[in-house]
Amino acid sequence: MNSDPIVMLVKVILNLYLFIVLLRLILQLTRADFYNPISQGIVKATSPIILPLRKVIPAIGRLDTASLVLALAVQFLTVALIVFIKGGALAPVSYVIYTVAGTLYHLLDLYFWAMLISVILSWVAPGANHPGAMLVGQITEPLYRACQRVIPTLGGLDLSPIFIFLAISFLKQILAPYSI
Repeated sequence: MNSDPIVMLVKVILNLYLFIVLLRLILQLTRADFYNPISQGIVKATSPIILPLRKVIPAIGRLDTASLVLALAVQFLTVALIVFIKGGALAPVSYVIYTVAGTLYHLLDLYFWAMLISVILSWVAPGANHPGAMLVGQITEPLYRACQRVIPTLGGLDLSPIFIFLAISFLKQILAPYSI
């Protein structure tokens, strides 16, 4: 087994921050409740870097390009550090491919877990008022609505999560070789 604890530590720390940045991006795209305590924590964790970036990189519609650039930068830093620690080298195009594919992979992973939490909450605590449950619902609702336009419910049974899970799994398998 070729496991390096330094590589694992770098991946855990940077991927955790990437998760927070991607969550901020999704929260803004879905117009989730800004006053939710979890949203406030995410904003506080990312604002020191995103606010200066916003002065240079303007938003495009609802897309917060500063958050997107930060997410790509964190993923690029992850790839560069892992390549450096392992003593390898990549072509510049490979850095771009690993950065974009890795960011998309982590975004899909975030949605996968949000969907899984949403499905479990719908079974054990439908209509929960917990800030985390409300945030998960606000994040996943646009995906459900988009899928329900194509696949209608069958007598109260919503099959959209199954098709969304299949789509996410399919896309993650395509991107997996390029994610670090």
